Amino acid sequence: MNETIKEHSWVPLIIVALASFIIALDATFMNVSISQVVADLNTDVSTIQMIMSFYTLITAAFMLLSAKLQDIVGKKKLFLIGTALYGVGTFTAAISSSATMLFIGWSVIEGIAGALMMPATVSIISGTYSGEKRTVALAIVGVMGAIAAAIGPLFGGVMTTFLSWRYGFACELIIVFIILLMQSKIPNFVPTESKSDLDITGALISFVGLVLLVLGILSLSKDITTSVATIILGLIALVGFALFEIRRKRNGKVPLLDMALFKDRNLRVGSIILLLSYLAMGGALFAVSLFLQSVLELNAFNTGLTTLPLTMGLLIFAVLAPSLTGKMKHKTIMAIGCIMSIAGCMLLSYQFRLDTSTLDLIPGLFVMGAGLGFLMALCTDISLVNISKESQNNASGINTTSQTLGESLGTAVIGIILILGVFGGISHAVDIYAPEYSGNETFHQEAYDYFQKVGSINEIKENDTIEDIVNIIIQDTMAFVMQVTAIIMGIVFILTLRLQDKKN
Repeated sequence: MNETIKEHSWVPLIIVALASFIIALDATFMNVSISQVVADLNTDVSTIQMIMSFYTLITAAFMLLSAKLQDIVGKKKLFLIGTALYGVGTFTAAISSSATMLFIGWSVIEGIAGALMMPATVSIISGTYSGEKRTVALAIVGVMGAIAAAIGPLFGGVMTTFLSWRYGFACELIIVFIILLMQSKIPNFVPTESKSDLDITGALISFVGLVLLVLGILSLSKDITTSVATIILGLIALVGFALFEIRRKRNGKVPLLDMALFKDRNLRVGSIILLLSYLAMGGALFAVSLFLQSVLELNAFNTGLTTLPLTMGLLIFAVLAPSLTGKMKHKTIMAIGCIMSIAGCMLLSYQFRLDTSTLDLIPGLFVMGAGLGFLMALCTDISLVNISKESQNNASGINTTSQTLGESLGTAVIGIILILGVFGGISHAVDIYAPEYSGNETFHQEAYDYFQKVGSINEIKENDTIEDIVNIIIQDTMAFVMQVTAIIMGIVFILTLRLQDKKN
């Protein structure tokens, strides 16, 4: 392959890292801006939430197709096409005069553009750097998305509180211009396949499967029966896609996704680790942010500021991780990160009460973020270490699809866990303060309905008994969320032990 590689320069890394940053930022910064968007566009909350969900849905659905298009169009060219398209989308979103316009600009155009860019961010780095530089570069790109997701609420809070949500998209547009102006610094990569090699049927099957899977995940907290049925249909379609790809390769045709790649243990296990790690981080951030805004009644800016220790932990330990690879194995550092994240979850599980201060949350958030920093910084590098250059594009698509699914899964799964936690907390509170109603399901449901309808914590504090009950519900619910997150990280810990060390 004729590639112009300038390993002495970190400029390609900076460009790719900026792209990873804005794609991940787009999925989180609007969470704290919903009320302002609703007022500005004269719409409703459910419509804006649907628009936000479809951004993730469309990005995930086009990911595998995008990974293959790198081989046909060229990874640099596809990355730049995606970047230019992203600029169109973010400009459209910034000037939106209606919910439909926001949907077209943000969900559709930016969603497709993000899918074109994401696999290329990993494969460009893999093709540009080698050895220790590759480890450092992949660590920075790998964790950039996590950092962007973590600071999204703070960024959105600043925009919402002091300016407008529109300026959030405008800031992204500036970064798009920077990337396009610096495009000459990205090495050139010659395409390895032709248009005739494109597997259109496979692309359609994978699109349907991923759409159904992500759509089912995103609606889990609304209608479990329909959601589970949708997820099952999505999984059936993806199994059908896998069988179709295997048969296509046997017939001597180029598959959209080479299923033989899954024989590589590191890629297989690493992709699952990425999915679960982003699920844990996204879910925990969602639950903590909900607590800060609903219980402590913090505004968008202060909510983002309170979650900043997690971001700082992520950043510091992600930068530190590559320098430790000369002394310790990748999987050892990642396993330590898992243990740290579990410790952070357990610290947090005891900190959620009506009288909690933001200072109480700092140690747990920082330790959890630090552990995730170790884990996410090295996961992509170890996942792709045994993959040949010819298969890097396909493998990067698998990695980024796992990451996107994890981000989608986090909020939906934690939403279900929060509901279960509230019911568990009500049961515990009733046993203590109203034991005569312990087995009364109607009373429990009425208590749950009342808990949902109370609009202010001050209203709760007017009655000592209700305050005690609510305190127990909050403690039990958030403890349950953090314990489930710790269990997820425990599974990740076991998976890290199955990774194979880098070959010398």
